[in-house]
Amino acid sequence: MYRFLWIILLSSICFSQTSKEKAEAFIAEKSFKSAQNEMVVFLKENPEDKEAIELLGDAYGHQKKWDEAIEQYKTLTDKQPNDANYQYKYGGALGMKALSISKLKALGIIGDVKRAFLKAAELDPKHIDARWALVELYVSLPGIIGGSNSKALKYANELQKLSKVDGYLAKGYVYEYDDEPELAEKYYRLAIKVGGSVTCYEKLTNFYEGQNQPEKAIGNLEEAQNKLQRNAMHYQIGKVCADYNIQLDKGEKCLKAYLSHYSSKDGVPKAWAYYRLAQIYNHKKDKTEALKWIEKAITGLPKIKVFQEEKARINKL
Repeated sequence: MYRFLWIILLSSICFSQTSKEKAEAFIAEKSFKSAQNEMVVFLKENPEDKEAIELLGDAYGHQKKWDEAIEQYKTLTDKQPNDANYQYKYGGALGMKALSISKLKALGIIGDVKRAFLKAAELDPKHIDARWALVELYVSLPGIIGGSNSKALKYANELQKLSKVDGYLAKGYVYEYDDEPELAEKYYRLAIKVGGSVTCYEKLTNFYEGQNQPEKAIGNLEEAQNKLQRNAMHYQIGKVCADYNIQLDKGEKCLKAYLSHYSSKDGVPKAWAYYRLAQIYNHKKDKTEALKWIEKAITGLPKIKVFQEEKARINKL
């Protein structure tokens, strides 16, 4: 009798692990609907399983089903209010919902977003993501509803104690939004010096483009390419050259290098590199080459509107 009960219990545990492992695998493969279905079935038999509830919330979140994700994470915070990660995920789902609805309706949930992130940061003094969320929240909110650059900097300082790179990037972000470009550049540069990752270089490149300083953006991308040897940097250099109509020969060379070394891990489809080449030849007033490359872009991704618009501009040469 005892042996029979033990077998039943063991089978239940194995089923539990198998179902959750399947859901985790589905999420890793970006098969979010499959993960959702797996956990919905599992939770009918195991409604108190917190790991399964979290996985279901994650599956909903990846599909931008914010109300459903909020419901799952709220259940978790009710069950375990002192879990920092549950509070962070609950606040994140609420925040994403706020971005997807009207500003007037969003006002009604901003307070809950802030409380969840603050609770997560309080519960876990080393929770980097919660502090990043608070930096972004305080920067993006108008002062009248709780926005505060000084509070954003407070959490940027906390980040810096946990991770210098994150702290420097956060400070660059705050100063960029506070219209203090010299300080923003300083901290983005410090992040590159300490971390030197693709993300660090991307933040500084985006900052330079936002400041309408394409020459500096190109210089930063070239530095990144020399250090990191990432083919994707070739595309980014070509993109800036094409967008700003500068250093066109360099842009052409980089885009052709990108295409010759292309692999799926580079991220940007070939069609976009064809489009950038068409832009460059359009700037050079070379209609034949421009048309050749824009046709290749359209063939690769026929539904992209800007490709058709570029073709119309080329035809006017």
